[in-house]
Amino acid sequence: MSAPAPVSAAVAGAPLSPATAAVVLALLLGLQPLTTDLYVPALPAMARDLAAPAAAVQQTMSALILAFGLAQLVWGPLADRLGRRPVLVAGLSLYAVASLGALAAGSIGAVVGWRVLQGVGMAAAIVCARAMVRDLYAPHQGALVMSRALSGLGAMAIVSPVLGGLVSHAFGWRATMGTLALASTALCAWLLLRLPETAGQRHLAPTRPAALLAQAGQVLRHRGFQAWALLVACTYGVLFVFLSSVGISLVQVLGMPPWLAGLAMASNSAVYIAGTVMCRRWLPRWGLAGSAVRASVLSLCGAALMLAAALSGWHSAWAVLVPQWVFVLGHGVHQPCGQAGAVAAFPRAAGLAAALAGCVLALLAFAIGAWLGPAMDGTLRPPALAGAVLATCTALVALTLVRRHGEPAAAAPSKETST
Repeated sequence: MSAPAPVSAAVAGAPLSPATAAVVLALLLGLQPLTTDLYVPALPAMARDLAAPAAAVQQTMSALILAFGLAQLVWGPLADRLGRRPVLVAGLSLYAVASLGALAAGSIGAVVGWRVLQGVGMAAAIVCARAMVRDLYAPHQGALVMSRALSGLGAMAIVSPVLGGLVSHAFGWRATMGTLALASTALCAWLLLRLPETAGQRHLAPTRPAALLAQAGQVLRHRGFQAWALLVACTYGVLFVFLSSVGISLVQVLGMPPWLAGLAMASNSAVYIAGTVMCRRWLPRWGLAGSAVRASVLSLCGAALMLAAALSGWHSAWAVLVPQWVFVLGHGVHQPCGQAGAVAAFPRAAGLAAALAGCVLALLAFAIGAWLGPAMDGTLRPPALAGAVLATCTALVALTLVRRHGEPAAAAPSKETST
């Protein structure tokens, strides 16, 4: 399959090939699994070192996700107003400082606070990456490029928990935060050298309250945006349940060593890469909505397996991993389609649309985390039940809203408010 060609006149002639664009997007989007997955094998050690209960340790994930979601509402309009590069530099710099702060933290409350700032910095990277897809490509082409980038994200997600397990085993949980500081600093330096500005002509309107509220209302009312934003939120919700509980489920409940738990998480990411490859096969034939609808079959199968594991009381690592593998294969289709589809109708407000979709995702994830932490009862049942419910919601959204409103060809981008 040949690489999609850029279609935005704003970046014609810019020194950013499709291959380089995929690498840049993979690195930016990969900051999210790096942030969430790298330290998961170290959570039990963090709890022991800081004398913190499991619910408090779980808040280091939930607080990060909440800050990540809310901060996108600030970074998105700023990226539309100022451009992608300055927002990326500011966000990655803040992320590096926050990582060093978490490294030196003396209490679980301090770790949570620094993780909040990590989430704010991470939001800049993610919202700019999603907006850059719309800067450079038409929706269907953007989904193909996004699937390539998310294959790279999957590779980073494979490496992250394994690396985190090894680093925490050798040097302690604080070394995982030092690793994040080094990674974000290196990424910021590389982007300063290699990334041109991808946004077209900037305007004052994205940061003017009245115009911003009007544009946000228009995005939120758009049926296509609603469909894709809900799909991305629900499918990520299942992954968030897994990430939030896998360290406790595999290490504390099942007695698995941290390095083996990291390998188990890596297997999940390997399946995700297979899903993104499948997405690239399906998109030319079925389009965005058609591909998402077909992937919903995998979501339903994953939901059924999660529910069966929860109700049967199956106490095994396979009860955690096999249902997740089935679901994540479909997740590898839903994510690139959903992230491209959510911004498809808003080329002039791609940053805002990406921010609103990301905020919906993060608020759902925070709600899941707020429930899941206290619900963990020393068994595998709570995360399995939560995953089953969210996997079913993923399939229902794909079969209803996405099927009816998700194809960008049926959208009406001409109605977008001029900025």
